[in-house]
Amino acid sequence: MSLAPMTVAIEPAAAEQKPRTGGLPRWAGPALGLLLPLTLAVGWELAVRAGWSDGRLVPPPSVIYATFAELAETGELQRHALATLARVLAGFGIGVVTGTVFGAVTGYSAILRQLLDPSLQALRAIPSIAWVPLFILWLGIFEASKVTLIAVGVFFPVYLGVMGAVMSVDRKIVEVGRVFRLSGIQMVRRILLPAVLPAYVIALRSGLGLGWMFVVAAEFMGASEGLGFLLVDGQQLGKPAQIVAAIVAFAVIGKTTDWIVVGLTAPFLRWEDRARMGGN
Repeated sequence: MSLAPMTVAIEPAAAEQKPRTGGLPRWAGPALGLLLPLTLAVGWELAVRAGWSDGRLVPPPSVIYATFAELAETGELQRHALATLARVLAGFGIGVVTGTVFGAVTGYSAILRQLLDPSLQALRAIPSIAWVPLFILWLGIFEASKVTLIAVGVFFPVYLGVMGAVMSVDRKIVEVGRVFRLSGIQMVRRILLPAVLPAYVIALRSGLGLGWMFVVAAEFMGASEGLGFLLVDGQQLGKPAQIVAAIVAFAVIGKTTDWIVVGLTAPFLRWEDRARMGGN
């Protein structure tokens, strides 16, 4: 007799937990994200064809596409894109490892935070371009200086994200782990990592975005290949279509790498119970 009310009370709650079947299909998200840039591109193409602009300084999409096709046919597009991608991935890896380590230790230890964080925050305020002459002097104009500059750009958002996530772990869930007498490894695996991981993924994406920004400054340091080299070459030779094509290549490859990070980390975040805003 005492179980009947409990059963009645649980059934509505269980019904609320059923996944929603409405809303946009899975493929509609990326398609919706392409709507704005495609609309702008078509609008600019029509404006140039209608004679509202000569399209000399800002070429229409048809000219940019022809430039892409020409660069791809000669193999330059692939060579420059792969060179830039390799630099970003190398700098991203170094920046993530160092940023994660420093963020974890400063977030966990108040003494280390007071010792290291003021200096790191001061270094974070230095503009990226200010590091260029120093890295050239220390490491030369070859790959080491470029990768190091990118790693510096990646380091700070990862460091801040990890430190903030570790510091914001709820004390109550840590106490629950102690009550259940979890070992140190179990505490990290079952409590700390799930608590830190959502903020860590955001820090990774922020660091990756800054890595793509810093690679442009890095490739200004005497690079003979890379998308940054295409920018400089287009500026020196007066080729606005090549400049815009390089910018579009940065945007496409950068967003693709961001999608990859999101896709690789999504399985580790399935446990999250997120609010669905907007009715989707």
